[in-house]
Amino acid sequence: MGAPRKTQKQLPLRPAGPDTVAALLRWYEAERRDLPWRYGPRKKADPYRVWLSEIMLQQTTVKAVIPYFQKFVARWPNVAALAAAPLEEVLQQWAGLGYYSRARNLKACADAVVRDFGGVFPRIENELRGLPGIGPYTAAAIAAIAFGEKATPVDGNIERVVSRLFAVQQPLPGAKAEIRNLAATLTPSRRAGDFAQAMMDLGAEICTPRNPSCLVCPVQPDCSASARGLAEILPIKARKLTRPSRFGVAFLVQREDGAVLLRQRPEAGLLGGMLEVPSTHWGDASPSKREALRSAPVTTSWIPVAESVVHVFTHFRLELVVYRALVPVDASFTLWAEQDRCRWVHRRDLHAQALPSVMKKVIAHGLKSD
Repeated sequence: MGAPRKTQKQLPLRPAGPDTVAALLRWYEAERRDLPWRYGPRKKADPYRVWLSEIMLQQTTVKAVIPYFQKFVARWPNVAALAAAPLEEVLQQWAGLGYYSRARNLKACADAVVRDFGGVFPRIENELRGLPGIGPYTAAAIAAIAFGEKATPVDGNIERVVSRLFAVQQPLPGAKAEIRNLAATLTPSRRAGDFAQAMMDLGAEICTPRNPSCLVCPVQPDCSASARGLAEILPIKARKLTRPSRFGVAFLVQREDGAVLLRQRPEAGLLGGMLEVPSTHWGDASPSKREALRSAPVTTSWIPVAESVVHVFTHFRLELVVYRALVPVDASFTLWAEQDRCRWVHRRDLHAQALPSVMKKVIAHGLKSD
């Protein structure tokens, strides 16, 4: 007897197309996720809630976004209310969600919609792209979901679904343009918003990065990757470069009355406009104590705190040594403190400040022995 023949998976009976779209929309009507910014299938959505959710969801999980979204719409129920809010209040409400340039752009976009469009979001993709913080994906998502325009947003979930449906084997990010073009071939003229959200849900719940649930997938009969046994390896991603490290020293100053010294970061750049524990420049090597003290905000006796604080940003890993000090109420600032950007905040009020996660870590680390 000869060697047993290997069974070969059957290729899809039809390429992904209108029937795929119809099957996916039927599945969405029955299985869609219940999210606070969503309206039911075939229902008209609120452009403000769509925009706000899409900005918050950039590089952030749905689970993390939900409480922030609910908090924002309770405080600012429409774009006019958000435009009227001070930037500092918006940053305070955003604190902990990360990627803080999104919060600054959120406020700038609300201002522009009120100022230039009478408080009504434009429905055309190109006009949306002209607003602060709205790139190609977000513009397409708002146009499709909020206004029903034939637009094709491609986020990570949709990118994965399309790469599998068409068995795109070119590695990312090089395949992005091809995937966008293929996704556009599926976008229907009617119910484009429902289709986009259905693709997002499919990628989040069934066509997952690992162990996709192909047997229960509504579009599995049309999926080339599933037919070829490639679903678990697509999309192919180019190897990531090693994340570099940066180092610095943070100065945690506490007054005798319980207040902690904070400083507002410049508007431009990383964590722009947020509050920080004053620190040295973040460089490629950790500064010596003598070097670091040149940037200290007050002249006093500094005590190094055991161990360091590590925080990972998108593009680099940050390691901060923390020095702490207790100073009298009338302590004077050094030139390096940039006093006009400094403020004293009592420990009991720190929770209400616009503090990014890395600075919350520094404060908790520096005060842990109290």
